[in-house]
Amino acid sequence: MAPGSEKVPVFLLKTKSTPTDAYEDIFSTPRDSFDFESTFVPILQHKFEDDGMQKLDKLLKQGQISKRIDSAYGGLIFTSQRAVEVFGKLVEDGKGDEKWPHLQDIPIYSVGPATTRALKAVPQIPPLQIFGEHTGNGDALAQFILDHYGEWYKDRQTKPPLLFLVGEQRRDIIPKTLMDKNLPDERRIQVTETVVYGTGVMESFAGDFAEALQETADRKSRWVVVFSPTGCDSMLKGLGMLDDETGKVIKRPQEQPTTYIATIGPTTRNYLKRTFDFEPDVCSEKPSPEGVWQGITDFMKGLT
Repeated sequence: MAPGSEKVPVFLLKTKSTPTDAYEDIFSTPRDSFDFESTFVPILQHKFEDDGMQKLDKLLKQGQISKRIDSAYGGLIFTSQRAVEVFGKLVEDGKGDEKWPHLQDIPIYSVGPATTRALKAVPQIPPLQIFGEHTGNGDALAQFILDHYGEWYKDRQTKPPLLFLVGEQRRDIIPKTLMDKNLPDERRIQVTETVVYGTGVMESFAGDFAEALQETADRKSRWVVVFSPTGCDSMLKGLGMLDDETGKVIKRPQEQPTTYIATIGPTTRNYLKRTFDFEPDVCSEKPSPEGVWQGITDFMKGLT
């Protein structure tokens, strides 16, 4: 669909990253005849979980995450920027020891580019050894870890456990895959999940989203980009698409403007399909600003 003279609104259901946000950058720059205008509509609020933070802080201060044979853990797993924020805060609070936080010799696994960027910003000399950015989702990261971690600790018959820093709501595909009883003993990896943050829907979201929709009611089309299963019901309710009795999506109204929905990846798409019987218009092949932009523009081209 060749865009006309007006810009196409894109509502990004996330908190704007600082100091810059790559989604804002890509959706505010006209490119290949597409001209979007991005608006951030924060949907999630996060709070640190004290118990999990204290456990992690103790492990770091005691040097229990290392390559040493007597350490509790031989590596870390991150699949969210919020978990990295908790980790970064503890690293910052513990400054003073030049070797802090003693993680020079372990692999740190990250699910995608955004989480990896956040990890690379955590000060460490020499830098943290981060792997897995290319995987893009938990399934692929788990398979990568099996091979990579196995090679990292190839001299040990039993691999040291991994510490997985998570939120209250998460998928269990990584620990399930790594601890699969069908794996040979020398390949199986024990995983400890430690909850370091909680997630909920912001009270202000419904009003903020309604206002954003009202302000673009005169546009021909607009996009909503969803980044997490949390809050999907609030988003669908805001669009008037959710049946109160069944909890499923009702047939889309012939609205003006047409509102399209894109997800950052298969986890959120599958959640929408499974929970609400809803198939989003676009599922990004890569969980990145470029991937979302490409998915949306490819879809729009197909409308012509």
